[in-house]
Amino acid sequence: MPDNRPIYLDCNATTPIDPRVREVMLHYLDVEYGNAGSRTHVYGQAAAKGVKRARNQIAAVVDAAPEEIVFTSGATEANNLAILGLTDYGRRTGKRHIISTEIEHKAVLEPLKLLEQQGFEIELVPPTLGGCVDPSDIGGRLRDDTLLVSVMHVNNETGVIQPLNAICRELAQTEAFFHVDAAQGFGKELTQLTDARVDMISVSSHKVHGPCGIGSLIVRRQRNVQRALSPRQVGGNQERGLRSGTLPTFLICGFGHAAELAVQEYSSRRNRWQELGEQFRQALAGLPVRIHGVTEERLPNTCSFSLARIDSEAVLLALREVVALATGSACTSSRMEPSHVLRAMYPKDTTADTACRASWCHLTGDLPVEHIRTALRTLL
Repeated sequence: MPDNRPIYLDCNATTPIDPRVREVMLHYLDVEYGNAGSRTHVYGQAAAKGVKRARNQIAAVVDAAPEEIVFTSGATEANNLAILGLTDYGRRTGKRHIISTEIEHKAVLEPLKLLEQQGFEIELVPPTLGGCVDPSDIGGRLRDDTLLVSVMHVNNETGVIQPLNAICRELAQTEAFFHVDAAQGFGKELTQLTDARVDMISVSSHKVHGPCGIGSLIVRRQRNVQRALSPRQVGGNQERGLRSGTLPTFLICGFGHAAELAVQEYSSRRNRWQELGEQFRQALAGLPVRIHGVTEERLPNTCSFSLARIDSEAVLLALREVVALATGSACTSSRMEPSHVLRAMYPKDTTADTACRASWCHLTGDLPVEHIRTALRTLL
């Protein structure tokens, strides 16, 4: 990597791959390159063994069973399978009411919009000023015909952790399925996803130092949600008929190893996030900055902020040679749209036009505190 490149602070978009994960992937590219579906020879058997190990590694993060892992191309596909996969079941049972939140990723909001066009009723719960949703607000909207509740684990823009355990309690006596988009929180917050009332969990490898292009929908069996799901992709009956296609063994094994490392190194990684968070706060000290999202319920690897009333593009331009930041979700930043998350948090002001997001990981080097502060002062 060239020495003159800015420090990468966009880890919520994608993380650098762990070198140990790369080694595992290379093994399954160069040595054990068989098709995991070919069980008649040692090459296929070795690949199948690697896939089985990965299922166990991923399942262990959320206290699931390995057979509850359905591999996908990433969290976006997993979200689509979880939401659109319930369409036929909803029509058959007359359950066409879905509850979600205004701060979800577009990979949830857009499938919901599609279902709304097909006659389903969608209710989006607004967040509090601190960026959390109120569990009682969700509970108060539940009905007998509620098919699904979908709430993210950690917001990708603010890093705010949503109160999943409390939402599970609201759902305890209901039949509604509960889906969680855990792309940002999987392997980074280890307690809430183990709640057995969470029926489906969408996760993505490249958010946790694994390869891009692989993820999973974790489908718990105890409430028969798998029987309610219809596949979005057919053609080979892989993944218990929920997602056909040849399994990319090298990606799956890389994902599995990344998931295992995330648990093993959770404490040390979190300590490093906190160190870097303190450095970033020092860089912002004394400047007219607004931090978005409640501090005590936010992952310490994320900071969404606005500098005075200065447009976010001006901030990114001033810092472009020092650090690489984002203006929000990487999936929508190409369209230069103001953050829908911050618009939901602050419906009465224009903060969404000024917000920038910094996100780091345990592999991030120390931050150039003075250079960041100096660059930002030029805008004031």
